[in-house]
Amino acid sequence: MPRLPPLPPELPALSGRSLGPCPLCGREMLEGPSLEEHHLVPRSLGGRETVTLHRVCHRRIHAEFSERDLRDRYGTIESLRAHPAIAAFIRWVAGRPPEFTKATFKRQGRRRGRD
Repeated sequence: MPRLPPLPPELPALSGRSLGPCPLCGREMLEGPSLEEHHLVPRSLGGRETVTLHRVCHRRIHAEFSERDLRDRYGTIESLRAHPAIAAFIRWVAGRPPEFTKATFKRQGRRRGRD
């Protein structure tokens, strides 16, 4: 039986080395394309601090909140987790595998000045 060639150098990173739990949903984070960096306060509004999140978690945050909301009310993981829509999302995503990225979210209502 012929031997398979070795994996290209970029593929071992896709094997999913664990980076610990996602700060938002608590599911395991596996190194690779299912992760993104989130600025707790948007860069455009002066934010510098970032956290690594699942892509699906990151996209849910930006579907729910405007940049001003993130700066003024939801600039911490704790405040994000306390929001009812994010809490419902966390319950929903809990059963998905760590590499899950396929959910799509529509921006909610009128985003400016929304509670």
